[in-house]
Amino acid sequence: MILARVRTFVVVGGTSGLGLEVARILVPDHRVVVLGDQPEEVKQVAADLGCDGMACDVARYDQVRSAFDEIGGELDGLVHCAARWIGGRLEDLAPEAIQRAVEVNVLGTAYVLREALRRMHRHGHGNIVYVGAVAVDVPRPGIPVYRATKCFGASLVESLAQATGTNGIKVMQLHPGPMPTRLQERVGAEFLDTVYTPPAQVAREVVRLLMLDADDPYVSDLRVLRADGRW
Repeated sequence: MILARVRTFVVVGGTSGLGLEVARILVPDHRVVVLGDQPEEVKQVAADLGCDGMACDVARYDQVRSAFDEIGGELDGLVHCAARWIGGRLEDLAPEAIQRAVEVNVLGTAYVLREALRRMHRHGHGNIVYVGAVAVDVPRPGIPVYRATKCFGASLVESLAQATGTNGIKVMQLHPGPMPTRLQERVGAEFLDTVYTPPAQVAREVVRLLMLDADDPYVSDLRVLRADGRW
């Protein structure tokens, strides 16, 4: 009997919210590696779910590369949920806060996708799901820097999807609306909506995209879902 290869999925930002729910769905049948920037949280989630976990600050390229090297083997899918919230008028924001948001949401996204794609191209397959934000599509006051950084991620994914050269490697993005997550709690009451999408519900859609086969009828650069939080 030939045993099926255990597939490996990496969830960046998998210690809370949407990332945690994605990892929870994947764990029973696959090898799951959760990445987060807080070592104690990573350790706790890995123990609770029974998966692998690594502390990694995505804004540090050396840490990103080291994490992927340690994961090793074939990478079947990656979900990038990590994001740094920053709200307020540009003229009121501390330069240090602006810098950190750019480091995580811009550089971190580029570093993670670079390392994931290098490994997927090596083996000829893999799916990437980048979790953006509906703020990319609908400008609203008070989030100029956050929206700009998330627009970078959306633009990067669109360009990468066009350049994969094969439907065996799919680079996709999902733009959910507000969800009751830790990031949303940091947003503040002025940005809260009264209707939310449960993270567990969005997670099922993320996992569906991760499981698409090379011959499934989706082009790589299709903007698969732009949700406004009211499904």
